[in-house]
Amino acid sequence: MPAPRLYDYAASCNAYKVRLLIAQLELDVERVEVDIFAGETLTDDFRSLNPARTVPVLELADRRTLPESGAILWHLADASPLLPADSWTRTQVLRWLLFEQADLLPATGGLRFRLQTGRWQAGSAPAQARHAAGVEVLRLLDDHLRGRAFVVGDSYTIADIALYGYTHVAHEAGLPMDDFPHVDAWLARVVGQPRYMNDVVPYPPNARVGTGRSIYG
Repeated sequence: MPAPRLYDYAASCNAYKVRLLIAQLELDVERVEVDIFAGETLTDDFRSLNPARTVPVLELADRRTLPESGAILWHLADASPLLPADSWTRTQVLRWLLFEQADLLPATGGLRFRLQTGRWQAGSAPAQARHAAGVEVLRLLDDHLRGRAFVVGDSYTIADIALYGYTHVAHEAGLPMDDFPHVDAWLARVVGQPRYMNDVVPYPPNARVGTGRSIYG
């Protein structure tokens, strides 16, 4: 039976979260790079994988497909130590997966993407508003991590992986990471986990506004 496939984009921290989990669990997953700014998610073939036309997408050996990084993390980590069996603890993991996508990603990763690809300028009103939101969510995370080693319970879980993805590059959005010492210490603990790796690459030239073809304009 063929290995599952991960449809991936090297500059995406959403996709990186999944790559990190795969490395840490030593899973056999084939990686398929998708150039999202060369129009490769706009094809009919990709639409059949994910009608939302986003990466990452996990294609299982039986050809079922699963988009959304949080859902993929949950699926791949099930029955592993990175997704605890206790119902209440699993619910807390889910809480932080939802927070990451709804609150942290737009305020950190969304700002970083728009600034680095020329869609916004740092002093613009939208960028300033998103920056303020980034400070707010990072302060919330910093307060939560005060006196804690990890986000949920006493051990490293996919909640840490999910939040790490965009938090570890939040400085690239101009966010004042020195103001969040508990986040900084937690980032170092994530780096110290077995089989940690980081292969995120900068956005390529075709990601610049007005250059490529994608759902992001």
